[in-house]
Amino acid sequence: MSQALHPMLNVAIKAARAAGAIINRASLDLDLLKVNTKSPNDFVTEVDQMAEQVIIETLLTAYPGHGILAEESGRTHGAKNSEYVWIIDPLDGTTNFIHGFPVYAVSIALAFRDQIQQAVVYDPTRNDLFYASKGRGAFLNDKRLRVSKRTRMQESLIGTGFPFRKGDNFKRYVKMFEEVMQNCAGLRRPGAAALDLCYVAAGFYDGFFETGLNPWDIAAGSLLITEAGGLIGNFTGESDFMYQREVVAGNPKIYGQMVGILAPYTRVIKADGTAAAAVAADGVPEHALTPESALAATAKPAEPEKKKAVRIRKADLKD
Repeated sequence: MSQALHPMLNVAIKAARAAGAIINRASLDLDLLKVNTKSPNDFVTEVDQMAEQVIIETLLTAYPGHGILAEESGRTHGAKNSEYVWIIDPLDGTTNFIHGFPVYAVSIALAFRDQIQQAVVYDPTRNDLFYASKGRGAFLNDKRLRVSKRTRMQESLIGTGFPFRKGDNFKRYVKMFEEVMQNCAGLRRPGAAALDLCYVAAGFYDGFFETGLNPWDIAAGSLLITEAGGLIGNFTGESDFMYQREVVAGNPKIYGQMVGILAPYTRVIKADGTAAAAVAADGVPEHALTPESALAATAKPAEPEKKKAVRIRKADLKD
């Protein structure tokens, strides 16, 4: 690489490449792969776990005082109260991987006081390395990235991801899909959100939207987009998206048009763990979120409110 990289970014790149090597070796013999199901249509393999382990070991060897938030092991590793937290998805696109469909990636981001500072997304099948440091631009290998310059939604290529977990709101998504589809040139769904966000940063997509994503799916990609001149937020266009399970991104012109389409479908999460059907009149959620409360809220749907029993007297009944 021609430029001098931030030391923490260099460590993240080392970790991502080590995980990519494990993934590439395993991809040569998928028949031997052990696959477990976390929930219907949500898979984890021994490769996910091995890749995550080597990432965590690499990061904590260099920075033992840092915290870890990882897809498979949560917060069980690293310092619990550190202001530095590594957000890790060791294999984004596991379903693609176990089927031999070559669209998956390693995603690593570093947050300092909840602000993403470093980001790496590594595509091992193409040996493509997307990376960014806050304030220093976004890159694919040695090439500087910029979002697309397209201004008309009708001419735009938009990326998305379909709901696949039990409990996801399919009907809501179909309505969003239909509305976006009728207003753009085409929709694509490769199946790895970390790469989808990189494709927005690179200008391959003009925009992207998805529901049901976790912080490790979007943390690294979010910095790549902003460093490439793009915008990313929740469906109302606010910057509160990391723990809201909804995200929209794009170049500035297309982002604004997509927010106009998607805002009616927002489901922001309140601090008490309930999903709200709408936001306040000014578009700002009424309650601040913590990562713990937001993740707890997304782990299981809120229970429906129980109706009070009503006693009806015979005298109240009419013939």
